[in-house]
Amino acid sequence: MFERIIKRFSGVRILVLGDIMLDRFIWGDVSRISPEAPVPVVVVEKETFLLGGAANVVNNIHSLGGKASLCGVIGDDEMGQKVLKRLSEMGIERSGVSIEPARQTTVKTRIIAHHQQLVRIDRETTRHPKLSTIRSLSEYLKRNIKSFDGVILSDYGKGLLTRGLVQDVIREARQTGKFVMVDPKIKNFFFYRGATVVTPNTGEASSASRISITDEASLNRAGRILLKRLKCEALVITRGEDGMAIFEPHQKPCLVPTEAREVYDVTGAGDTVIGTMALALGAGAGIRRAAELANHAAGIVVGKVGTATIDQEELTTVMKERLRLK
Repeated sequence: MFERIIKRFSGVRILVLGDIMLDRFIWGDVSRISPEAPVPVVVVEKETFLLGGAANVVNNIHSLGGKASLCGVIGDDEMGQKVLKRLSEMGIERSGVSIEPARQTTVKTRIIAHHQQLVRIDRETTRHPKLSTIRSLSEYLKRNIKSFDGVILSDYGKGLLTRGLVQDVIREARQTGKFVMVDPKIKNFFFYRGATVVTPNTGEASSASRISITDEASLNRAGRILLKRLKCEALVITRGEDGMAIFEPHQKPCLVPTEAREVYDVTGAGDTVIGTMALALGAGAGIRRAAELANHAAGIVVGKVGTATIDQEELTTVMKERLRLK
C-alpha cells in the first residue's frame, strides 16, 4: 500500500506559497581557539547554497518526484538571483515568484565544523510586502489553483502571509475542492481557520493553546482545543524525538512514534514533513497514512547534515524495512 502511494507522487501537483529563503552553509575545520576572544577559529573549506523556507518545501516535493510550483517574494539582490537560478536548474515553475526591489532576500548562514553547527547568521526583511505584490500573488493563485491537487502555506514569520492573503487561499481552495496544508508560525496561528491540515510543533501548539505540553494528557487537551478553534480536518503536532500526534474530529488522538535512528541536524525537517504529507494526500492517502509516511521521511532527513531532502527510493526502502520488522 505504501509503495503504491509513493509511486503516485509523480502525478501530484502542489502549489507552495510562503516565505522564500536561501540557506547558506560555510563548511570548515576548527583546530584552535582565537587569541582575540574565547571562540573557535573556523578555517573555511567550502561554501554551499540550498533553497530554504518555502523553497525547501518545493525542493522536498521535487526530490520525492512530485511536481511543485513556488509562489512568494524575494528581493532584487544577489541572493534572490541565486534562488531563481537554482529553481531554473531544477525545472521548478517560478512564475509565481515576485521580485520586490526594496526587499532583502532572507538568507540564513550556518557555519559548520566537524558536522556541528557553530553559529547561524540571519539577514532578512520581515515587513509585509507591498500591497501590489500581495495582489499579484493572490491573482496568480486564483488563475492557477485549479491545476494543482493542493496548496501548502509555509509560514516562517517573514511577513508574506497576511490575513487577507491566507483567507483568499483558503476560500479559493474550498471553492475548487483543493486541500490546504499549513506549517504555521505562532504570530499568525489563527489566520489559518478552515485549512485542511495544520502542522504546528510542540512549542507552537503550547503557545497557541496556552497549555504547557508536558505529558500525554496536556498534549491531548491542547490538541483538542486547537482542532476546535482552527476548524481544520486534522491537526498534526510534530514532537521532535517523540514523533507526532494526530487529532481529527470525532476520533481518538493517534500518537506516531519517531522513526529517527540518529539525529545530526533538524534543519528543514518540518519542510520534509509537510511536503511528504501533501504528496501523500494528493496521491490518495488518508491523513493518518500520510502522516506516517511523513514521519518516516523526517526520520531519514534528520540523520543528514544541512538542509537535506530524500527521494522515492530512500522512502520506499525505509517503509519496506519497517513492514518487515512488524
